[in-house]
Amino acid sequence: MNAPETTRYLTLDALRGFAVMGILLMNIIAFSMPEMAYMSPSVYGGTDTPDVIAWLLSFLFIDGKMRGLFTILFGASMMLVIERAQAKGENPAKVHYSRMLWLALFGLAHYFLIWWGDILFLYAIIGCVAFLMAHWDSKRLIRIGLLIYCVGFVVFLLFTGSLIYLQALAIEAGPGSAMDMEYQEAMKDIATSASALTKDIAIHQGSYTTIFADKLAEHWWGPIGMVLMSFPETLPFMMIGMALYKKRFMTGEWETARYKKFGIGFTFMGLLLLVPLAALMILNQFDPLIDFNSSMAWSMPSRLMMTIGYAALFILLIKALSNSPLLHRIAAAGRMAFSNYIGTSILMTFIFYGWGLGLYGQIDRAELYLFVPSAWIIMLLWSKPWLMRFRYGPLEWLWRSLSRLETQPLKINRS
Repeated sequence: MNAPETTRYLTLDALRGFAVMGILLMNIIAFSMPEMAYMSPSVYGGTDTPDVIAWLLSFLFIDGKMRGLFTILFGASMMLVIERAQAKGENPAKVHYSRMLWLALFGLAHYFLIWWGDILFLYAIIGCVAFLMAHWDSKRLIRIGLLIYCVGFVVFLLFTGSLIYLQALAIEAGPGSAMDMEYQEAMKDIATSASALTKDIAIHQGSYTTIFADKLAEHWWGPIGMVLMSFPETLPFMMIGMALYKKRFMTGEWETARYKKFGIGFTFMGLLLLVPLAALMILNQFDPLIDFNSSMAWSMPSRLMMTIGYAALFILLIKALSNSPLLHRIAAAGRMAFSNYIGTSILMTFIFYGWGLGLYGQIDRAELYLFVPSAWIIMLLWSKPWLMRFRYGPLEWLWRSLSRLETQPLKINRS
């Protein structure tokens, strides 16, 4: 089924809106605290009861799921772009790879000039690989995607589990031994030292040039590192998104009962796996090694199941609220997901970095979530009025124009 240029799917737009809003619930930690605080409240941000509850809710219901939903939607959107190119008689490969080239450049600019947590470069690189599978049928995409995911899961299990083995050898060898020194070196980036935390906070409370210079000198490899670490998860999610689009799941065309079955079943199964992990982390008083294993490897099966479950539950919600003005504002935010994603980075780095209000490292974990609704309100307030006057969001228009090497019409002409 070919999708003409004018076709818009409310389901896809609203799903993007929910994803771009929801991803801030985890990114708010990465905007405002040292990196490893993302995994554990013991690293930074407080372990008082409100902070642990905030961590628990985000670990169970948000961490990885909104990013996963964003990734599935990227795969589905890629198929939509291919369909539109084919319907217009264009070369899908040329259209796609031009888009990915410019998305990669946007991602590098986002990483170096605004915020280190960029995913655009990652999506551009993985998107180039995913396109090679666009002609596969949905069953093959799901089957091979799950195989890649399982292989990645095993690799992460071996990698993170090796640290547990190394810890056992270090304990047996005793403090000060060569094995103990090797273990301490391996844990240096995981169990963040007080001096490293102090340095990180000082950098991010510094000037814009201080933060930029630190990225160039110490973290220039960040985008490549993100691709290498996230490839085994990101590619399968994209492939599943491509398959679910082909099966018309992502466009809301399934029966309500099937969405309900997928949504409740996958979400519940994911939570069954995730709750014991959360309990283990709390009972071990957020031991860095347990936290690292739980976040990186042990939670992978639950992330996959809950991401698919969330997609189904959100689609149910969209179908139920299809005439709601609020839903259409969320859909407008989704149509401008690129602009809203970058705009959120600019807003949050202004709030927390030293070149702005300088609140980096100053706010407890639970209190951080007071900043999230304000960003959501901004997205909902500006996206729909903008799209009533213009065809695309500002960055969507720029991306489209650069990809086609031709200035695209932006303003809606009403006669």
